[in-house]
Amino acid sequence: MNPWYREPWPWIVMSGPAAVMVAGAITMWIAFATADGLVADDYYKQGLAINQLIARGETAQRLGIAARLEFEPQRIRVRLEGQSPAALLVHLAHATRAGHDVRLRLARVREGVYEADRPQLPAGRWRVAIEDPAGQWRIVKERP
Repeated sequence: MNPWYREPWPWIVMSGPAAVMVAGAITMWIAFATADGLVADDYYKQGLAINQLIARGETAQRLGIAARLEFEPQRIRVRLEGQSPAALLVHLAHATRAGHDVRLRLARVREGVYEADRPQLPAGRWRVAIEDPAGQWRIVKERP
C-alpha cells in the first residue's frame, strides 16, 4: 500500500479548500488595495451641509446666474450670465471614483468668460460644481 500523499484522492479533496483560501486572499488584497470612493468618513457632517448647498443653488437662481460649460482638449471654459466675479472655482467630481476629483480655479479672460487648463480626465460621468470664490452661490451641472 502507498503512503497517503501518493494517492490522488487526498489531493483532490484538499484542492477545494486550498482554492477557496487562495481566492479569499486575492479578494482581501483587492479590497485593501482599492479605496471605495463612494463611502465618506464624515457622512453625517456632509448630510448636515446639504441644506447649505441647496440654499447656495437657490441663491444662484434668485440672482439670475446661469453657466454654460465648454470642454476643449486642453482647456475648460465657463460662460457665465449674471454676476461676473474675478474668478470661479470649479469642482469636477467623478461619479464613482473620488480619487479622480479635481478642483480648478478659472480666471476671467473677458466679461462673463472664464478659462483654465484642463487636466486629463478619465472617461465616465462627471458632476461639475461652479461657484464664486466668496461661496455665496453655486451651480451644479452633469457632464457625461
